[in-house]
Parts: sequence; C-alpha cells; structure tokens
Amino acid sequence: MKHYKDKWQKKLIKIGSFFVALMLGYAIVPAKAMHIMEGFLPPLWSLFWFVIAIPFWIIGIIRIKRIVIEKPEIKPLLALGGAFTFVLSALKLPSVTGSCSHPTGTGLGAILFGPFIMSVLGTIVLIFQALLLAHGGLTTLGANSFSMAIVGPFVAFFIWKGLRGKLSDKIVVFLAAAFADLLTYVTTSIQLALAFPDPIGGFTASFLKFGTIFAITQVPLAISEGILTVLVYQALQSNAEEELTALGLKGA
Repeated sequence: MKHYKDKWQKKLIKIGSFFVALMLGYAIVPAKAMHIMEGFLPPLWSLFWFVIAIPFWIIGIIRIKRIVIEKPEIKPLLALGGAFTFVLSALKLPSVTGSCSHPTGTGLGAILFGPFIMSVLGTIVLIFQALLLAHGGLTTLGANSFSMAIVGPFVAFFIWKGLRGKLSDKIVVFLAAAFADLLTYVTTSIQLALAFPDPIGGFTASFLKFGTIFAITQVPLAISEGILTVLVYQALQSNAEEELTALGLKGA
C-alpha cells in the first residue's frame, strides 16, 4: 500500500506542477466574467436549464458512488479529471457580451469515466469557480453545466466510442477533446440566442451572431485543447497503468 501511495504522490507532483504553471499564467490575467455570468439569463431560462441538468447530475452521482466502491484505485484519476477541467476552464479570453471563450477540459474525463460522471465533476468545477473566482454564477449554473459539463462530455464520449479502434488513439483523443470544446460553445450560443433573440432576425440571426463571434477565439482554443489532452492521455498511459486497466483503457 505504501508503494502505491508513493507512486501516486510522484505522479501527482509532476502533473500538479504543470497545473500550477497554468494557474500562474492565469493569475496575471485581469479577471472578467466567464461562462455565462451571474444574473445574465432571465429567471425562467435559468430555471429551465437547471431542470434539464438535474437528471444528469443524479445519474452521475450514482455512478461516482458505484465506481468508487468497485474500483477505489481510480480515486486519484477522478481528482485529476476535475483538476484538469478546473485549470483549463479557468483560462479565458473575452468574447461576446456576458460570456468569454475558454478551453473546457471535459474531454479527458469523459474518455476516462463517461459523460454522466463528468457532468458532476464539471458542475463541481463550475461551483468552485462561481464561489471562489467570481466566474460564471449560481443563477446560471444550470445553463453553464448543461453546455460545458453535459453536452461537451457527451460529444467527447460518443466520438471516443464511435472512432476508437478505427483511427489512431492520438487522433481520436484530439477529436473528442476539440469537438467537446466546440460543441460547448455551440450550445452556449443556442442558450444566449434563445434568451436574447434578435429583434428582426429572431433566434437564427442571434445564434449566428453569437456563434460567429465565439468561433474567432474558440476554434484555436479547441485545437490547443485537443493537443494538450492527447499529451496528458499519453502521460497517463505511461504512468497510470493500473488505474487505466481498471477502467478498461490500458492500451486503448
């Protein structure tokens, strides 16, 4: 048991050092609202997205409890998945009014644990960011969770399952992470367009406006996130063999 703990301490120190470097880079950037900011959505839309998100959270909590009991050795990976999402989603660039563009970091967790568990981890990240960093908000938690912690992970998971074995691992992980990022912002554009339709062109014109502006910053961010996720996944393949074997991912 001591050997197991020492092994994971060394791994977490290495990976943690990388995350600290990212956070230092983030800390020198002036804070602005990210995700959809507190109070920005009308109350009925805020409530709507909470109601939609709740079933995913319930299933995710049940699956986390089950996997922790059946495979306790993967607890450090659960923590790593949450930390990866926290750090990447805290790196933001101003985009459209009321929101910002940023990586999401949910693709890795979706590949490792599935989308339902990632919906809970992603929501916990959003709560911490809303409370501790004043990014996003509690009233908009349902909307932000649906786009980043639900849609993104499901996109990543389906790409991973659909293309695994058909393309190289690097390409599939890259596509899963990059499209999880992109579809998060397609969803955010839909949410904003539904809440604030264009006076003349309605939902479609508003969606195109939000989506086009987001794309300027989000496309290069998605590519960068895809590359980073591949590097982290490869590092896990080399340094977390027992844990990935327990998840059925070793050598995948």
